Amino acid sequence: MAQLPSGIVSHSQKVCSLYKRALSSLKDWYTDRLEYRYNAIKLRERFEKNACIVDLRLAKYLLQQGEEELFQRQHFQSYAYPNSPGGVAYKRDCLIPDSVMDSWDPIEKGMYPKYFAKRAERKKEFLEWYYKEYPQKLLEDKDSH
Repeated sequence: MAQLPSGIVSHSQKVCSLYKRALSSLKDWYTDRLEYRYNAIKLRERFEKNACIVDLRLAKYLLQQGEEELFQRQHFQSYAYPNSPGGVAYKRDCLIPDSVMDSWDPIEKGMYPKYFAKRAERKKEFLEWYYKEYPQKLLEDKDSH
């Protein structure tokens, strides 16, 4: 499924994508907000200057030149948001299994009586469902073989 074409991308969509990636690249290079805004305005001016071009061959050529320039000027270590792939906190959330709650002391469980009452009820419902779904007779038959 990943190899299926997702649709035709128009020239204006390609230009918009180039503009967004160029802005992102500027953000990598300029950490000072004022410097970034100044260069972003200059970049917008460059895009606006070529917005009225009617000749599609020239527009396509300029798009290719822009892609090449972006590639040449990309930052060597682009910014990655902490929780996104490549970020420092990506997949750092440890998932603690629910069975850890079974080892809590009764005094600790007493601090959250509603939660543990509901949890015991849900465990009971799950066990009922489990034994209904997987009868013990089937399990005993497998053990004897």
